[in-house]
Amino acid sequence: MTTSTSDPTEPIRAEAVIRDEAGALGFDVCRFTDIDEAWPAAGRLDAFVAAGRHGEMGWMAETVERRRQPRAMWADARSAIVLGVNYGPDRDPLEILARRDRAAISVYAQGDDYHDLIKSRLKALGRWMQGRFGGELKVFVDTAPLLEKPLAERAGLGWQGKHTNLVSREFGSWLFLGSILTTLELAPDARDAGGCGTCQACLDVCPTNAFPAPYQLDARRCISYLTIELKGPIPRDFRPLLGNRIYGCDDCLAVCPWNKFAHAGRELKLAAREALVAPSLAELSRLDDAAFRALFSKSPVKRIGRERFLRNVLYAIGNSGDALLAAEAERLLDDPSPLVRGAAVWALSRLLAPQAFDALRRNCRAESDPDVLEEWSA
Repeated sequence: MTTSTSDPTEPIRAEAVIRDEAGALGFDVCRFTDIDEAWPAAGRLDAFVAAGRHGEMGWMAETVERRRQPRAMWADARSAIVLGVNYGPDRDPLEILARRDRAAISVYAQGDDYHDLIKSRLKALGRWMQGRFGGELKVFVDTAPLLEKPLAERAGLGWQGKHTNLVSREFGSWLFLGSILTTLELAPDARDAGGCGTCQACLDVCPTNAFPAPYQLDARRCISYLTIELKGPIPRDFRPLLGNRIYGCDDCLAVCPWNKFAHAGRELKLAAREALVAPSLAELSRLDDAAFRALFSKSPVKRIGRERFLRNVLYAIGNSGDALLAAEAERLLDDPSPLVRGAAVWALSRLLAPQAFDALRRNCRAESDPDVLEEWSA
């Protein structure tokens, strides 16, 4: 497809016009791909689900057929536009891990929720495209059964690294993705021939050994899954490995050598809020529901709710080694949520001397709280 300038002898491609408009709307990268071929990604997804590595994310198994290939979800689609917004941090995300009385929140969740920002821009680009070129389209930003990382790889934004995340030559690990499927026939961009070579820094750094092999992830062992998707208590073996990570994990992203080419994001709405860069575990443990909602307004953290959030905070308190934080955990033994009370018991078992912990158990009449009796007895 081509479109003409005022000089009919100098036609320009629609792809170039779309790319310019995407840049004007704030996207940092815009590339195109066809979607006719079968996807190797479909086989990897099948194996992932068959092995149960999706954990409690039942929606992945329920939608596996629609995830096999973009046209399985929308048969009329002919091309895909994949767009990215850089959210590179302005500091080393791993530095916070040494500050055990502070909470580590994943870089992507320290600012406003990217879903809202990117979706509004995708819709704006879509409206402009339909007005200029016609055709039908649908927009996606991590909210539908579309395998966006394989799609981005096909479009040449980068490649899926050994940690299964997208790696970009220009932006390293730090790209939010959005996609548009369209009935327009657009010329595909070349794929990026880059790769990870012999590097496996992302695999070696993982605290919970969540990668059974290069390019494979077991979500059930991933700290991002455990702190965000898992609804109940986190398995006991994993709790000490969480450290002070209370929402997500950036380890495998942050150690990638390609980040040396990355630069800080320019979108102010995605910039880290100062209150979420290194918040105090003690202060976070005191949040009631209203304060939790206020602090995390427009943040993706809000979607896990106060109970799961405090569960994670209490595990971090238990890992802090700071006996002064025991008072915060003890106060939450009376929380209405069994999930929170159980996490408080575990934190106290880590911070108190055995005799003090046993005395607390007797004074609390643990047997009268059957919801957390297993935590007291462990």
